[in-house]
Amino acid sequence: MHFSRFNPVRFAHLPTPFEPLPGLTEQLTREDGSGPTLWIKRDDCTGLAGGGNKTRKLEYLLGDALAQDADTLVTQGAIQSNHVRQTAAAAAIFGLKCEIILEARTGSNAVDYNRSGNVLLDELLGARHRTVAGGSDMNAELARVAAEVSAAGGRPYVIPGGGSNAIGALGYAECALELVTQANEMGLEIDRIVTATGSAGTHAGLVAGLAVMGADIPVLGIGVRAPKDVQEANVFRLAQETAGLFGHAERVTRDMVVADCDYVGAGYGLIDSAVIDALKTIARSDAILLDPVYTGKAMKGLIALATAGKFDGETVVFLHTGGAQGLFAYQSEMEGQL
Repeated sequence: MHFSRFNPVRFAHLPTPFEPLPGLTEQLTREDGSGPTLWIKRDDCTGLAGGGNKTRKLEYLLGDALAQDADTLVTQGAIQSNHVRQTAAAAAIFGLKCEIILEARTGSNAVDYNRSGNVLLDELLGARHRTVAGGSDMNAELARVAAEVSAAGGRPYVIPGGGSNAIGALGYAECALELVTQANEMGLEIDRIVTATGSAGTHAGLVAGLAVMGADIPVLGIGVRAPKDVQEANVFRLAQETAGLFGHAERVTRDMVVADCDYVGAGYGLIDSAVIDALKTIARSDAILLDPVYTGKAMKGLIALATAGKFDGETVVFLHTGGAQGLFAYQSEMEGQL
């Protein structure tokens, strides 16, 4: 795979660490010795105002934006969007303006949710934001703001939610190559990768990268929003588009795309006691900080599946997509449960 032909700009701290999780592995080992061996790919360590998975995507998206001589990035996400925060940071690095649209997706009126965490960082980074009601047509909102920028003489570059188009997903096709290279250098055979799946770019990029390489490593996405059939369809479409950029769309087959959406709970961004337990468990076993919206739910799913024996005898890699900045937005909800 020849990534340089897509002209990414480089600002991520790569390669990210690839480490064992001895504490959690021990906790999930049953009395008879069965259970998985757990590792973690630390994409919370990508840099860019606290890091996270969107940084890899933004290397490719910013490369495209600069090639088009854009002067303003326009994007959207939920109020506590990690993607929006990283986009605002990327704009600051390259001297671009940044217009962001925040969707009140969860319906929370809590002050910490609406003013702390990523929202505070968006403002600190200099982005201009507006908030729209939950359920708004976010593609229409992006188009409207881009038109406003153009009307004012600006040159907008629209980035979809999560940076999840084929250009952005290239960042996770590249991550797949990076992870396999690290495992090979360690002499480690990976049996499965587990990650959160939401806007689909990370999941799709991994599937595409592994398929184009011919690496036979299944990826399990733990859903954070959409039903299983919708999520898998979105990931499959985007994985094929991403592999198609290398001329190998046919290498991505439908059976490669698997999402488990049984751990969403009451809805996107809404947490429950099992999510809080997952956050506590890995923080206290291995000092890893997850977020309540994506990685916390993915870890909730991983722990439940491992406890049920689904990963027995496997070496499982948890891809940490970042987002701990959002923890501060949920202080009032977690109060008294820690």
